[in-house]
Amino acid sequence: MFNFFKNKSDKKEADEPNKSGFSVFKNVFSKTANTITDSIFNSISGDKQVDEFELEDIETTLIKADLGVDLSVETVNKIKENKIKTSELKGFLKKEFTNILNTNSDCNLKFDKNKLNVYFVVGVNGAGKTTLIGKLANKFKKDGNKVLLVAGDTFRAAAEEQLEIWAKRASVDILREDKADSASLIFRAIDKARNENYNVVIMDSAGRLQNKYNLIEELKKIKNVIAKKIENDNLETILVLDGSQGQNGLNQAMVFNEAVNISSIAITKLDGSSKGGIILSIAKNLGIPTKLIGTGEGIDDIVEFNSSEFINAIFDR
Repeated sequence: MFNFFKNKSDKKEADEPNKSGFSVFKNVFSKTANTITDSIFNSISGDKQVDEFELEDIETTLIKADLGVDLSVETVNKIKENKIKTSELKGFLKKEFTNILNTNSDCNLKFDKNKLNVYFVVGVNGAGKTTLIGKLANKFKKDGNKVLLVAGDTFRAAAEEQLEIWAKRASVDILREDKADSASLIFRAIDKARNENYNVVIMDSAGRLQNKYNLIEELKKIKNVIAKKIENDNLETILVLDGSQGQNGLNQAMVFNEAVNISSIAITKLDGSSKGGIILSIAKNLGIPTKLIGTGEGIDDIVEFNSSEFINAIFDR
């Protein structure tokens, strides 16, 4: 569907919606679209200024779609201040949401075929981190890359076994040393990648938010090792969020961003959720772009995020 890791010269093509992409995004964000369009536009008609009662309903609807209280209130205040008419409301919201997404950096995942590309994947247990790593490895492999997975979550029971299962499904290699120090493991993984001509390394990590201080310190240590080890090569730090958790995802993003300076968001489990507004909330509050979307349970069910297709899926049904 998407040509995943595009060169900069392909950015214009990447930003333009396509029919197949729209279909996928329409399915993934159908419940979010239902929440917004059915609650707002189906109950407003005519060509008059949006009144106070309608403004209250719009605010409630945006909060339900997980834009967050602050962004929802800000959006409603802009509708009021600009004296938006009911006939103008859809166009106004589309423009506001587009502006929020477009202020973020490039939504294409970093990739350079002439460098070692390291993807450090973080997130709480249960967010779908291991599954997303497997899907990402599969996509890189199909695109002709030599991929090494690193079982960096050496504390959670069965984490390494689960990642090894995904490595086999994707037909990629895995470096696994049970109970090893994660920072030392990634150090050896990068040496292995260079010596054996891998060009993609994807590292799993622990997600134990029960003890936030220990987690943050461990992740900082790993990130520092990676940054020093790969020098001028590509590093992408990906936070995986469970889309059904809504605003809790923003809280998680703040914690992980404090630890390792997140460069991109991957969101899973949105196909059964009406909380797609979390993408806008994170973009507005933290300035971190969403770059990957899980679209189902299969190994091929992963796409790059496209802001145009996201906006069209919400408003153009």
